[in-house]
Amino acid sequence: MGLYDKFARLANDREQFQTSGLNPFGTCIDEVYSATQGRIGNQKIVLAGTNNYLGLTFDQQAIAEGQAALAALGTGTTGSRMANGSYGSHLTLEHELAEFFDRPTAIVFSTGYTANLGVISTLAGPGSVVLIDADSHASIYDACALGGAEIIRFRHNDAKDLERRMVRLGDRAKEALIIVEGIYSMLGDVAPLAEIAELKRRYGGYLLVDEAHSFGVMGPTGRGLAEDLGVEKDVDIIMGTFSKSLASIGGFAVGNKEMDVLRYSSRPYIFTASPSPSSIASVRASLKRIAQHPELREKLWRNAHRLYHGLAKLGYELGPRISPVVPIIIGSKETGLQLWRDLIAHGVYVNLVLPPAAPAGITLLRCSVNAAHSDDEIDMIIQAFAELKK
Repeated sequence: MGLYDKFARLANDREQFQTSGLNPFGTCIDEVYSATQGRIGNQKIVLAGTNNYLGLTFDQQAIAEGQAALAALGTGTTGSRMANGSYGSHLTLEHELAEFFDRPTAIVFSTGYTANLGVISTLAGPGSVVLIDADSHASIYDACALGGAEIIRFRHNDAKDLERRMVRLGDRAKEALIIVEGIYSMLGDVAPLAEIAELKRRYGGYLLVDEAHSFGVMGPTGRGLAEDLGVEKDVDIIMGTFSKSLASIGGFAVGNKEMDVLRYSSRPYIFTASPSPSSIASVRASLKRIAQHPELREKLWRNAHRLYHGLAKLGYELGPRISPVVPIIIGSKETGLQLWRDLIAHGVYVNLVLPPAAPAGITLLRCSVNAAHSDDEIDMIIQAFAELKK
């Protein structure tokens, strides 16, 4: 068998997408004019599938600070954090993240994916037990596999199922690592974190929350779901990414002082080149913006409610909860593909999500709103869906 023969079915599926029209996988956005506007081919579009929750990709201060760092420090570090890749700005950002979360320690990684890989795989090695939500992100699954831990899945957002599995573990539950997410990226729902924190208090274990999609979005100061529900003291490690609300690229973990040992034991941290100085500078500027401008979150949630209610009135089947992630559940992948292309023709870009990326074998048109969307842009998205409903 040839090296790539096992991918024949996948290659055929993708070939059909490419030959039958605009390909939804790796779509080229030819120009980006702002946090909400762009162009695909000859079609100007409203960007409604970018995870740019606070609309900071064109923040003038972030751009200026990124450009200044580019001129002063160059295009990249060309080394890992353990070698020559720790600049003063990397350490300053770690201090600022730790201060923002009111935690002793923060570690910056090159991507959010690498952050999960680096922390989870190192903590959850052979002989360890990891309890993860069944709908966890691929980076969490991959991290558990890399570490070699025993993986126990519990039903999505089902605290009672988690409790049953912790009871079966007996004394082993005291050392287990429990991993959940804040906002889940496909359906926009959130973990039952208050109930999970209560289980941790009763049975033991360590709680890690991936706040990738909830950081900057939830909580009085934007720290995420744990802050929103008042259970931060029960969370041992918070993971996050720079590629959503912080509008850049990279990832981080915050926790107690003992977490610093991961700098000397985490292979994805030790052997990966560090983030470029310009990325770090823009993240620092965006972090200040999040801390100082809560009105961004307020506008984001107004937009989320406007879009959710508008689509619900049209009769679309949506996710279970209003959030900045607004998924439309579609009957088949063929229907989803056609709707996705038709939306672009109507000037709206969203994400087409097919199994296995979408949970439970469903097909989604996944919208994500941001604080920069105007009311008119939200209404344009709703109107495009209304036209297709006809």
